[in-house]
Amino acid sequence: MDILVLQRKGLSQRQIARKLCISRNTVKKYIENQGYPERLNSEMHRPSLLDPFAGNIAAWLEEDMGYKATWIYDHLRPMGFSGSYEIVKRAVHEIKEERQRIAYMRFETEPGYQSQVDFGEFQIEQTDGTIGKIYLFSMILGFSRRLYAEFVDRCDLPTFLDCHIRAFDHFGGVTEEILYDRMKNVFIRKLAGKD
Repeated sequence: MDILVLQRKGLSQRQIARKLCISRNTVKKYIENQGYPERLNSEMHRPSLLDPFAGNIAAWLEEDMGYKATWIYDHLRPMGFSGSYEIVKRAVHEIKEERQRIAYMRFETEPGYQSQVDFGEFQIEQTDGTIGKIYLFSMILGFSRRLYAEFVDRCDLPTFLDCHIRAFDHFGGVTEEILYDRMKNVFIRKLAGKD
């Protein structure tokens, strides 16, 4: 269970520490940094030769995560950077790793609280050689990550609601909250007649 989830539920730092069998100081640092590692805390930051160039590096990596440390190092040298390639390589690796960790951070919820629904559109080759469309409805439970999925041949409200009913039947109940992902484009295209 995540420290921040327990805090949002109203548990004190002491209660969280006891429940997770960790130090209260660890809980406190984790909450103060909103779940990020302590090394991101600005008070813990040691000066680096890269500090004056941090904005440039961040901008380059924001523009394209594919930039290699060698490219960044080569572009920092004319700007006055006097450090080694290894410093740049380590910094670029840490930034990329942290961004990927944040991008793939799992969002945990309590059992029965939340499910996530996606309704995607796919093109398929039919038996007569023509290209047709098929839609995939999927519902994932936020806590257990259990999945219900089914392909349907229509993208309309009755079909969408029927998929929900079959998913609830499959899971044996209804979650308190449902998050919907990427469905706006599917339905807007369908309603606009661009199907």
